[in-house]
Amino acid sequence: MPNNKHKNRGNKNKEVTMTPSNEKDTSIQDYEDADIEEMQEADLKKLIRTLRSSQKQILELQKSLMDKIENLSHENEILRRNQNETKQLVQQETGIVTEVKNSIDQMKNTIESLTNRMGEAEERISDLEDREQERIQSDQRKEEEIRNLKHIVGNLQDTIKKPNIRVLGIPEGMEREKGLEGLFSEILAENFPGLEKDREILVQEAHRTPNKHDQKRSSPRHVVIKLSTVKHKEKILKCAREKCQITLRGSPIRLTADFSSETLQARREWRDIAQVLREKNCQPRILYPAKLSFVNEGEIKTFHSKQKLKEFVATRLALQKMLKDVLHTETQKHGHQYERR
Repeated sequence: MPNNKHKNRGNKNKEVTMTPSNEKDTSIQDYEDADIEEMQEADLKKLIRTLRSSQKQILELQKSLMDKIENLSHENEILRRNQNETKQLVQQETGIVTEVKNSIDQMKNTIESLTNRMGEAEERISDLEDREQERIQSDQRKEEEIRNLKHIVGNLQDTIKKPNIRVLGIPEGMEREKGLEGLFSEILAENFPGLEKDREILVQEAHRTPNKHDQKRSSPRHVVIKLSTVKHKEKILKCAREKCQITLRGSPIRLTADFSSETLQARREWRDIAQVLREKNCQPRILYPAKLSFVNEGEIKTFHSKQKLKEFVATRLALQKMLKDVLHTETQKHGHQYERR
């Protein structure tokens, strides 16, 4: 038994001797108390060195671990700070996104409100335009009706005035002695002796126009002579055109047909054109009530309106050159009148 014990101890010593000092697999817990008591001094020293080396390694390992833990703690702190900063940034960005979203919603609401208001405004404008168009059409119809009525009234006045002769240039007050009818008889006797003896020529009415005398007016008022028939009026005016110069007691006067104001204006509008045609020897005449007649290429042409005349002139090169300036002036006059309206 002692030998076995000694042999076992020797085996143990061998095992201790074979264990390297830096081997990490051997631990203190592997040695039993009985094994430690049986160890020799050399083995103990070797064990102590091993323990010291292991302790040193453990300390280095502990230090390394502590450094790693510190680094990890620092990194963790940095990560935590970064997370907090990221969280704050996310919160800020979320707030900004929310504000932007709210702003976009407000803009959408504003745009929708403006769109609705624009739609309402467009509807109102459309209604106003429709009303304006209706008003313009109504005004045009009224103007057309007024023109038609004026034309009808003018025709009626011309019909009523058709047997009348208008005498221009009789001084005011001359009728006190003989009256206007007596003055007219004197005109016939002085200028048309043959007509003065015609008993069929009867004066139905004679008066000055306008009825009230304007003292500021330098020229005398016209005298209107109403005859019994149109035939007698035409006969007298024809003789007046042939004689050219008509006088009363030696002073020049004029005899013309009596027209409504509308017809007089229409006849005046032919005046410049007739003057040009007269200078070119086209024998112009203003016929009743307001028609222009003249000779062109051996034919007598008659026109009721300037539009018809322009259409005819467009087909005649000679007339275009002759009336170019006067027709252009007339067009400008009508354009200015339209603008003033």
